[in-house]
Parts: sequence; structure tokens; C-alpha cells
Amino acid sequence: MYMILIHSVMRWLILIVLLWAVFTGWEGRTFKRPFRVSDRIAVSAASVLSHVQLLLGFWLYMESPVVKGFWNERSFHWNDSLFFALVHFGLMTTAIVLITIGSALAKRDMEDRKKFSTVFRYYGIALLIILLAIPWPFSPLAQRPLLRF
Repeated sequence: MYMILIHSVMRWLILIVLLWAVFTGWEGRTFKRPFRVSDRIAVSAASVLSHVQLLLGFWLYMESPVVKGFWNERSFHWNDSLFFALVHFGLMTTAIVLITIGSALAKRDMEDRKKFSTVFRYYGIALLIILLAIPWPFSPLAQRPLLRF
């Protein structure tokens, strides 16, 4: 049960760090500045935290009664179980794959401007996907409180 709380709290931390990384990518690309240690920290922190969150999410996925209910009934009528079993799981996994690819490509780029562009593109798309896949209290897809206890 504590894993839901940790997963919920980590969501906010990841959103902050991802925003920092995307802003860093935009700023470095726009102002043509060198790739600094703080930029590397932002990119690495977003990557590491998102991977930890993904592992927590996988664990919750395997233990979730909502997801188990979906796979037992296999009802494709729109409800929370369909959202968490397929949509949330698929979109979040895709976002973390994009973050992983963006991080790897940015490390390989020799030019600083290309590093910033790669981070901005991949992390920015991943951030948009994550924002769509979070079950916000106002979401038409599935609603959850801002912080789960």
C-alpha cells in the first residue's frame, strides 16, 4: 500500500525534474551555450528518476486489483481498469523509452547544440505523453487525487 504513496509522490518529483531538463534543452539550444555539468545533472536525474518510477509502476501493475480485474474480465468498455491496464501502462512505458533514447543520443552527440536539441525533443515529447497519461482529478480518462494515500 505504501508503494502507491511513493509512486504518487515521485510523480511530482519527476515532473519537476523533467521540466528542468526540457527547459535546459530549450535554453541551451536557443542561447547556444555550452553543455555544463548542471545540464548533465538535469538530464541524468530525469532519466534515473523516471526509470525508478517505471519499476515502481511495474510492481504496482502486477499487484493492482484494478488491473487484475481487467485481465480477468477483458472488458474493453471504457473504465478505470482499461485505462490503467492498457493506456496508462503503455503511454508511461513509451515515455520512459523516449527518455532513455534521448539520454543515450545526447551523450553521444559531440556538439553541444545537438545535445540540447536532442534533450529538448525527446524529453519534451516524453513530458507531454506523461502529462496525458497521468490520472489527474480533472481527467476525462480516469480520475485519481493529486496525492494518493
